[in-house]
Amino acid sequence: MKNSKRTNYQLIEETKEFVRNYFKNVEPGHDWWHTYRVWKNAKKIYNEEKKRNKDLDNPESRLIVELSALLHDIEDYKFSGNEKLSGKVAENFLKGKLNEKTIKKITKVIDNISFKGAAEKQKIMFPELAIVQDADRLDAIGAIGIARAFSYGGFKKRPLYDPNEKPRQNMTKKEYLKNKGTTINHFYEKLLLLKDRMNTKTGKEMARQRHKFLKQFLREFFKEWNSRT
Repeated sequence: MKNSKRTNYQLIEETKEFVRNYFKNVEPGHDWWHTYRVWKNAKKIYNEEKKRNKDLDNPESRLIVELSALLHDIEDYKFSGNEKLSGKVAENFLKGKLNEKTIKKITKVIDNISFKGAAEKQKIMFPELAIVQDADRLDAIGAIGIARAFSYGGFKKRPLYDPNEKPRQNMTKKEYLKNKGTTINHFYEKLLLLKDRMNTKTGKEMARQRHKFLKQFLREFFKEWNSRT
């Protein structure tokens, strides 16, 4: 760090406060509490994965994981329309607080964390990104993932479901970013795909039950939709 008087703990607390203030009055699925859950998941995954990968067992990697998790959704492209703005805001916030190499790694996590369509391949991957990406994806599945999907769908005024509108499989990045389909279709276009796209052993283990709950929810949804209850 450039400022040796600022401890990692202090920087994390400062970052938490910055993010809390940044996310006042936003869509509930992408608010401070989403970031808080991703941060908690990231710490849990990190603590398990560092036992498997000794290269992760150091203060810098832990700091990169925690700060990336806390800053990952600042100016999310879904709201800002600018894919690089999130990393830029994070970089500006961290400037003078950390060395440039560490800041660059954090912004690389932020710039490469998002799902951008089933047809898009992950071009960049490294251990800290793998952890934070898994932590973020965990919050997109399970009970909370369902709540977040409908919150965002309502925010965008999208239909819950339309039986005449089929899910769009294997969308490119361009198609995915422009997609305005129903919330139920979003389950098939993204959420149900995430379990098999987890990077870490810990993330895969944590995703199993959440994925199972997604499927249970959909079975009940279609049962009720078709008046079979």
